[in-house]
Amino acid sequence: MSPVWLVARREIRTRVRTRGFIIGTLAIIAIMGGYAALMAFIGNQASTTKIGVAPEAAAVGEPLRAAGEAYGQTFLISTVPVPAGEQQVRDGDLDALITGTPAEPRLVVKRAPDSSVEAALNAIVQQQAMNVELARSGVDPFAVRAAAESAQVAVTSLETDDPHRGQRIALAIASGIVLYMFLIMGGQMIAQGVVEEKSSRVVELLLSTIKPTQLLAGKVVGIGLTNLLQMVVIAGAALVAAGFGGVLTLPSAALTSTLLWALAWFVLGFFTYATILAAASSLVSRQEELQNVISPVIMLLVVPFIIGVSVLPSSPDSTLAAVLSLVPGFSPTLMPMRIALGVAAPWEIAVALALSIAAFALLLHLGGRIYSNAILRTGSRVKLREALRTT
Repeated sequence: MSPVWLVARREIRTRVRTRGFIIGTLAIIAIMGGYAALMAFIGNQASTTKIGVAPEAAAVGEPLRAAGEAYGQTFLISTVPVPAGEQQVRDGDLDALITGTPAEPRLVVKRAPDSSVEAALNAIVQQQAMNVELARSGVDPFAVRAAAESAQVAVTSLETDDPHRGQRIALAIASGIVLYMFLIMGGQMIAQGVVEEKSSRVVELLLSTIKPTQLLAGKVVGIGLTNLLQMVVIAGAALVAAGFGGVLTLPSAALTSTLLWALAWFVLGFFTYATILAAASSLVSRQEELQNVISPVIMLLVVPFIIGVSVLPSSPDSTLAAVLSLVPGFSPTLMPMRIALGVAAPWEIAVALALSIAAFALLLHLGGRIYSNAILRTGSRVKLREALRTT
């Protein structure tokens, strides 16, 4: 193992000390933080509606503010004169203006009314009309309203609702994105490094002192640890920011378990894909030919990522995602997402691990043979059948 660690240490020192690694890590943290802040700002703006109320219709303001909660909206009510309010609607400072009287309000908007505002205002007007008619008939409107509000349907829940479901979904999506991103980045770093050393003939000097399999293992371990360090730093920064912002309130045991499983699956997934990509890239001698051999491997990462972010958030118990999460190659992305959602059974995790480790052992054997047979052959692309032949 001494030559392996020697190569791994060389890869770590070469990459971690570069300005690109440091700036790239800080840039990813800044981008993720900016994206989270932007989404929070957009979500807050989408749920807030600014409504002006003319003085003659001021009685509608408080019931409208209270009705906003029923629609998941925050109605910011302000009293403004009609001419000034109409101008603010035109300028976009107000989303709507209510004029007229409490019995017959008018909704003034720039183009089309917000459906929640219109529905809330209609409900208020209809309730007021009903109160008037009940009073004319000698019936107490408040007694009727109290009786109506007390009539509720009985609910029987077959399963306990998870109060942290939204946070689990967000954590699962974040895990899938981070794992996918770093598996892609790390795999491409391996592939590009192999071709660079082959085209510059540096690999010939290296293989004069160590075996091809030792060189391959050292590169995979070194770049894998480099990416793991970068991922831990970025994930740690994100968790600290989420903790200070009060966004993440998951129990510490669930959060720790999710993070540890994500790291474990990253290591297993990276070693698997890095071995395949290193073997595939050893078949070519030029960077221009690299995409042709690594694209099929990258597609194996794209498919589970798309399934994970499109299916699991809305359907955590999806049979398709559950089955594919057991398939080696798909497991490193899908299984940690299912673990984050709390839907992965212990036996499923154990089976996925066993299958992934067995697949990695097989791929390591085949990948080592391809790499050993192709890495010193320059010029035209080496055929896979030739590279698999036992020398």
